[in-house]
Amino acid sequence: MDMNEYAIGIDLGGTAIKYAVVSRSGEIPFEGSLPTPATEGADAVIAALATAVKACREWAEASAITPIGVGIGTPGIVSPDKRRVLGGAENIAGWENVSLADALEKLCGMRVAASNDANAMAVGEWMFGAARGVSDALFITVGTGIGSAALINGHMWRGHEGRGMEVGHITVKCDGEECNCGGRGCLEHYASTAALVRRYKTLSGREADGREIVRLYHDADPVATQAMSEHWMYLGHGIASVINVFAPERVVVGGGISEAGDFYFERLRRVVGVQVMEVCAAGTSIVPAELGNRAGCLGAAALILFPEKI
Repeated sequence: MDMNEYAIGIDLGGTAIKYAVVSRSGEIPFEGSLPTPATEGADAVIAALATAVKACREWAEASAITPIGVGIGTPGIVSPDKRRVLGGAENIAGWENVSLADALEKLCGMRVAASNDANAMAVGEWMFGAARGVSDALFITVGTGIGSAALINGHMWRGHEGRGMEVGHITVKCDGEECNCGGRGCLEHYASTAALVRRYKTLSGREADGREIVRLYHDADPVATQAMSEHWMYLGHGIASVINVFAPERVVVGGGISEAGDFYFERLRRVVGVQVMEVCAAGTSIVPAELGNRAGCLGAAALILFPEKI
């Protein structure tokens, strides 16, 4: 195994395309980003991805490195062969039934593999981060929505045709409000960072982002305290429900708000501990993600570097 082997990893988001050259050992000698033309259609997004690949290849050529392929983490459901986006990406216009790998291979002349972005984050944390050495883990990303992935018996599990693991859309309030997915009472609608911001505004009448709400919580602001307590309650119940199903060795929680500090995880673990079945959670630890916003690029590159594992 050549630990000096490299691949290009791309994390496609609704706002930005992050890209990196990644080694088999998880080092990132080059990285960058460019805006996502999310409202301009699939062809424009694919052209932007090709620009990201070009930037990586130009750096690699100047550094006497030859990447062996391109991995992409993308919003939406990706076909099991890691080549087509089937749909489900609400933040990119026209990102449905897109032959992503074929189109990018034609533009760049390199092998391409794709995965759902939450799965790419999970693979990054599994191969290089908070789930190293673990065979069974759940990955939850708390942001504008709630993304999730599962590692079962040393393999990423995606459900039939890659359509599963939408933990953000399990029901936590059966008579709840309508979610963007069309259902009601979904975990994402009540426990995402967007939900926290929305709830704080409802209670206080003023705007604040997640970072400010956390600061106000530390200042013992009563509205921030209520909003945060509700956030932990819903997220903790959701995580407890999934632990009861999968009994993972580790639950890795990522996203901006999870970087708030130890207090965040202490409260989250407390809620989960009350709700979860003790026998299911006996070997489970709940830990913060380690890789931050690099997880997506690292996991995308791993699609190429470790195809036998993913």
